[in-house]
Amino acid sequence: MKTKLYLLFFFVFPLFMSACRGDDPIPDPPVDGKRTVLVYMAADNSINPLASFTDGDLEELKAGMASIDNTSDMHLLVYIDTGFPRLIEIENKGGTVVETIVKEYEDRNSCGVAETQEVFNDVFGNSLYKAESYGLIYWSHGEGWIPTPLPSTRWIGNDKTGGGHYMNIEDLKLVLQNAPHFDFIMFDACFMQSVEVAYELRDCCDYYIGFPAENPGPGAAYDRMFPFIFQKGAAVEMAIGTFAAYDEIYTGKIGSNSNWTMGTAIDVLKSSELENLAAATANALSGVTADREVLRSSVFDYDQRKVGSSYYVGYYDFVEMMEKLVVDEVALDEWKQAYDAASVCWKKHR
Repeated sequence: MKTKLYLLFFFVFPLFMSACRGDDPIPDPPVDGKRTVLVYMAADNSINPLASFTDGDLEELKAGMASIDNTSDMHLLVYIDTGFPRLIEIENKGGTVVETIVKEYEDRNSCGVAETQEVFNDVFGNSLYKAESYGLIYWSHGEGWIPTPLPSTRWIGNDKTGGGHYMNIEDLKLVLQNAPHFDFIMFDACFMQSVEVAYELRDCCDYYIGFPAENPGPGAAYDRMFPFIFQKGAAVEMAIGTFAAYDEIYTGKIGSNSNWTMGTAIDVLKSSELENLAAATANALSGVTADREVLRSSVFDYDQRKVGSSYYVGYYDFVEMMEKLVVDEVALDEWKQAYDAASVCWKKHR
């Protein structure tokens, strides 16, 4: 997520320039009734000492809540573990944003299945937070879908308590299967917008939001995602808001840990279209063979870490790879239609 992490040879959704449903100025929609959103910050790792990213994101969340006039039916809960795990609720009470501690926990591995399940139960199993729709943001480091500790691992969530711990996607799915269905799931982490992860979690949410490359340290621009975070079906608007924050300071230069001018990339997938995309992919690739090393050298790689380093994995552009592999124009066109139906918004700095 926030600093650096890296992967292997599989597909990531492309973001060459930008294309989103509704790129015109977005009017603020009415806020839906009864919505609960959990932001799960697994931050007891290298992110927290690097900079005050957790503090900055909490302030952005509070600023976002301050912009909502009536939050009586809106619940924004944040689980944050920077070494002192706690669950808080952020509310707007008559124009004053209030942070309330809901529960404190003993020092723990916040990437453990049992520990994560406990927090989910404290939120989604609590009648106070029962809602008509739900949203989830998972905040941490990220490395995709291949389970740790394989040589090229992919995972979401990193906790250093008692050593190094990671949340594999298959384990997160176990937790999500016992949670309510989400309107959106967003990974505020590096390298998490891969087709494999999205497909694995397709039954857990309507929309999947993620970053296909190494994300700038500050991560998602939470204040820019309001009021859409409480608006059902507004995942695209959330993504556009976050992208805009980086677009305003983009210079195309490397920047630094205090000057995030390199830009970002973000994508939104519609989960209901992923089965069709998988079928179209299998059909288009039927009988196709290729030289793996040739593909590696000819397809855009979102992983810009040094090849051969212990961190490097490789995230390759899905569309570009299919264009290299599929020579049947009819099959490729059918595949692109399925892809366009699934990828409802993608934005990337050139």
